[in-house]
Amino acid sequence: MNIKSLLLGSAAALVAVSGARAADVIVPVAPEPVEYVKVCDVYGTGFYYIPGTETCLSIGGYVRYQINAFSKVEDDFGTNYLFNNEGTNYLVGSQVRVRLNFDAREETELGTLRAFARVQATNSFGAYSADQAYAMDQGYIQLGGLTMGYLDSLWTEDDGLLTDTDLALGDYQTNRISYTYASNGFSAALAIEDDASGDWRPDVVGRLAYAGGWGRVYIAGSYDEREAGGLISNRYAVNTGLPGDFFISDFDQGRNDGAFALKGGLSLKDLIATDSELRIEGGYAFDPSSYMTIGLFNTSTVGTTLVGTLAGTPLPVEWQVGAGYSQSFGKLGVALSGAYGETFAIDGVTAVGPTTVADLGRGKYYKIVGNVGYEITKNFDMLAEVSYANIDFDGTNTAVSDFSGNSVDQTAGFLRFVRSF
Repeated sequence: MNIKSLLLGSAAALVAVSGARAADVIVPVAPEPVEYVKVCDVYGTGFYYIPGTETCLSIGGYVRYQINAFSKVEDDFGTNYLFNNEGTNYLVGSQVRVRLNFDAREETELGTLRAFARVQATNSFGAYSADQAYAMDQGYIQLGGLTMGYLDSLWTEDDGLLTDTDLALGDYQTNRISYTYASNGFSAALAIEDDASGDWRPDVVGRLAYAGGWGRVYIAGSYDEREAGGLISNRYAVNTGLPGDFFISDFDQGRNDGAFALKGGLSLKDLIATDSELRIEGGYAFDPSSYMTIGLFNTSTVGTTLVGTLAGTPLPVEWQVGAGYSQSFGKLGVALSGAYGETFAIDGVTAVGPTTVADLGRGKYYKIVGNVGYEITKNFDMLAEVSYANIDFDGTNTAVSDFSGNSVDQTAGFLRFVRSF
């Protein structure tokens, strides 16, 4: 066999093998078209269309680390209203919070249909904290001007004096159903709010507001079904001798015709300088009301065992006036706020236990708050805030013959880092 014959035979063999292989080739099936997630810019940044629907969804939140410090709440006679570890003037502790917001919206023939849910967990003092579990912080439905669910009371919606500790009156959340009419900057809102009494009569809040490029002005009124409702652990003015119990001497237990309160505020933007805001707010309660309370002293962010009324229970406020100012300088921001007011008369306080009972009487108080914030980088900020609170009572004390002029005060502050997304 010569070389030429060998080459021709090899070529024929290769052709035969190639033909056999070609018969075994599998042609891949073309993939089905995929509907990729599309950006929804109807409601601002961060929204996208849920595939296959016309619903836009936004998911956001933050992780926050905070160091808290505050002093004892102590009066002129050495009575310690907050904690009993003698020799310690301040408590310091850390706190971590994780928050998730879910916001779903779409357009209907009746207006924008929205569902908002917020869940969060807060951890103080590491792995053994009792407050780690996730819980619903807000959850509500909106259709046009109709709102129903669990969120801030209409009374405290969009109020506050610009610092993080914003000195708002009656600052709490509740189950509510409300309707807001808005047109050309004017809005009128009415809310029916669950007061947890179990009867058919709810609390009612109304608010009128006007907003423009210059700022905003509003006035709100509230009707609390029960006078002093929600303010005191034993609402029928009987002190059990246990820490934290007290009664309001201005509360007439024979009356149950409700409590009325009014509040108003004015916000002015860029009045003093560019990127500034000035706010002025005030409120007045005709009767002791859940809507006119203030938590004057810091207690919950370190996790100490609470002793006494002044530290743990919102004080029943008769009137309060306050102002706040904020100014931005690029990535740097500063804010200052302050409030001055008077409480209804508070009697029968078990300040440090059953053996010490005080008729505090009326208290005149003030609180000053200041902070500095800085944007470290995009979506990462820090905030440092400090506050001072003081209250003077004109009542008497069973342990001290003259309680008149007694002053109770506290200094508190925190350093916070927030990574938002």
